[in-house]
Amino acid sequence: MEMVLRALAIYLILLLVFKVVGRRALLEMTSFDLILLLIISEATQQALLGNDFSVTGAMLTIITLVAVDILFGLVKKYLSGAESVIDGSPVILVENGIPLADKLQKVDVSCDDILVAARQNQGITELSKIRYAILERNGHISIIPVEG
Repeated sequence: MEMVLRALAIYLILLLVFKVVGRRALLEMTSFDLILLLIISEATQQALLGNDFSVTGAMLTIITLVAVDILFGLVKKYLSGAESVIDGSPVILVENGIPLADKLQKVDVSCDDILVAARQNQGITELSKIRYAILERNGHISIIPVEG
């Protein structure tokens, strides 16, 4: 039972940590972020298994993590509002060419980040040509250009 509780605790802690870190940070990983992620994975493995390096312990941990993930998927599917709490919701960053400063600051995205996404996805080089820029749940920035 200890392995199951360890797996559940680590899953919830990592979910919370990555929610605090934000969607943008997961999308735009630097080499430092990759190193940090590798260190976190090693620490997580040690916390999950403790002193039990048996195949049975590893299988029980894996089954628990998958079961918790499936449970969260079902909660998101059947409880309204749960998906927004767990995964967040899309955030409008630019509306009719005007950056929404409070939202940009809240999600730690700069106008330069938006322009990079606009150039890469739409060939747009000016904020004034963006009807909407939206930070999606997955961390990508969607650009909807001004028509015409």
